[in-house]
Amino acid sequence: MKLKGKIAIVTGAGQGIGRGIAEVFACEGADVVINDLTADSRTDEVAKNIRSKGRRAIVVTGDVSKRTDVEHIFDTAWAELGPVDILVNNVGIETIIPFTEISDEQWDAVTNTNLKSEWMCSQSFCKRLTADGRKGSIINLGSIQAARVLPGRTHYSPSKLAIEALTRNVSAEVGAYGIRVNCIHPGLIDTPMIQWVLESPDILPQVVGQISLGRPGLPVEIGSVAAFLASDEASYVTGQSLYVDGGWVGK
Repeated sequence: MKLKGKIAIVTGAGQGIGRGIAEVFACEGADVVINDLTADSRTDEVAKNIRSKGRRAIVVTGDVSKRTDVEHIFDTAWAELGPVDILVNNVGIETIIPFTEISDEQWDAVTNTNLKSEWMCSQSFCKRLTADGRKGSIINLGSIQAARVLPGRTHYSPSKLAIEALTRNVSAEVGAYGIRVNCIHPGLIDTPMIQWVLESPDILPQVVGQISLGRPGLPVEIGSVAAFLASDEASYVTGQSLYVDGGWVGK
């Protein structure tokens, strides 16, 4: 098991990619802190699945775009499970709005959730690790839209491309402490966020036609890559951004 004895925080782990990562991590031996905005049947099911694999799991609610919530999440994780080894910055939201119609509030909502949250969580995590002299790994979640232009995402795409710069810069500053930082850019992944694409007989064939493997990906396929990057198998990998998109960018 790649992550035996490790403790991980996964933000936005109640569904979709976050859930896929959390459950793969448990299969690989990690205990998992499941973060989401609310505790409900979704987060309870994820926790149950993780515990069924013989691992510990706790649900900690909080809005990771708010500093006080971030500190609460980390304080709770350290208190209930112990020092955390892995941070997965997965939380993200997307809205589709024409460029000239994006309001200040809509811009702030997307960029705060997608980018500011990753900065704040990473900063809190690194402060705790360096204070204790511990090594660790951060995995940031970007998007295929860091490289692909899709209409109506002029607020979303910049927030995801900026995660590449965040990843590189943070990795350069914390590498000396043994903290690695990498980014995954998922493509079309079968999650609730893109159900409207998967259920459209007009849009889905157009999108899948641009993907070399000819299909959407699964959350577990992102989870497997995240587990590798979080593990000692990737001990010389940092500052990298990897597209896990079935060949969408390269086609």
